[in-house]
Amino acid sequence: MSKQQFDPEKISDFLTEQRDEAAAEVQPVFLDFEDFWERKLWHQLTEKLLEYFTSKESAEQRLALYNKFILSFADKINQLKLVKLALSAATQIEGEFVAGFCDVAALTVTTDDEDRATFLESLQKRVNKPESEEAHTYATTELAGVYLRLDEEDKAREQLDTAQTTLDKFDFVENIVHASFYRVNAEYYQSKSDFTSYYRNSLLYLACVNESELSAKEKQQRAYNLALAALVSDQIYNFGELLLHPILDALKPPHTQSWLRDLLFAFNRGDLATFDRLSNNLSKNEILQSHRVFLYQKISLAALTELVFKRPPHDRAMTFQTISHETKVKPNEIEHLLMKALSLGLLRGKIDQVDQVAKINWVQPKVLERSQIEGMRQRLKEWDSNVNDLGHWIEDQGKDVWAA
Repeated sequence: MSKQQFDPEKISDFLTEQRDEAAAEVQPVFLDFEDFWERKLWHQLTEKLLEYFTSKESAEQRLALYNKFILSFADKINQLKLVKLALSAATQIEGEFVAGFCDVAALTVTTDDEDRATFLESLQKRVNKPESEEAHTYATTELAGVYLRLDEEDKAREQLDTAQTTLDKFDFVENIVHASFYRVNAEYYQSKSDFTSYYRNSLLYLACVNESELSAKEKQQRAYNLALAALVSDQIYNFGELLLHPILDALKPPHTQSWLRDLLFAFNRGDLATFDRLSNNLSKNEILQSHRVFLYQKISLAALTELVFKRPPHDRAMTFQTISHETKVKPNEIEHLLMKALSLGLLRGKIDQVDQVAKINWVQPKVLERSQIEGMRQRLKEWDSNVNDLGHWIEDQGKDVWAA
């Protein structure tokens, strides 16, 4: 990429103009900009710019500062921070902001995603250097996000695969880069209705960001989408990580979708009664409505695993009739239910089809609610009592032996 020439005198005049236009309380910042720039203190200048760009007062000046000032020393600063500044400046571009724009000599204010993709492609080329692979990966994932908006999913996947290959080589990467990758990757899988992959990438994204960085609306949307993906995924039967994540608090009452959070917890404890009570809400979402039969099968599996979990290990041989009575699943569905649970790895054991008895020796661990923990406490108390009784019996039966 050819370097654009900048006139130092014009830059000085530009900073003076920007200082005069700024609010009185932030005008001294521009004196710092000019001082650091003249003394070529690039690190201090970069940090000062990043700090200023996070303030609301900078909103109207970010884009101009980026194009007419920052680009004059873009090759002299940390390239990842250059990308951060570019993205922050891009919030001034009219229309809905997409995190990821590039720097060009004459930045055009536009709302067209085609132009946004061109901008990002330019930024990607600018930071495509061996010493700035991290910044290049960041720009690449953001470019993939714009391609998704353009419905160019093949291009988006190509960019994400490139980013993944680079990320796999790193021992350490800034959280902001990983967060960008997982966020856009989740968006890609959401566009493909791949609920399992969306769920996993979205949780990884949340692990890379502070909850305080998300707006209330973003938290609610993310929580809603995660809950939806967890419910309809045919591979996720343990919601533990999501149930423990504070993101779900965004769906607490008085949120209109609080029933979805309640439904998740009902699935976790295999509560068919609560599922029946909340099932009228399924029609509020097209995806849930279309998976209504599957959801019934899924919570039936949850009810089965909960039944096994509640029983002590020595009492896990159950008749089909017992399973049907305690889980409320129809008797003619029990055998198929058991086979499904075994095939999914939710349970381990054997089925006696002749006597219609299931002998279970293992159940998949899961996150416990307070009531489930209380149940475990009661079982531990019973176990402790049984051990004591056994000890007393042995003592009574072996008095002569102990005396000898």
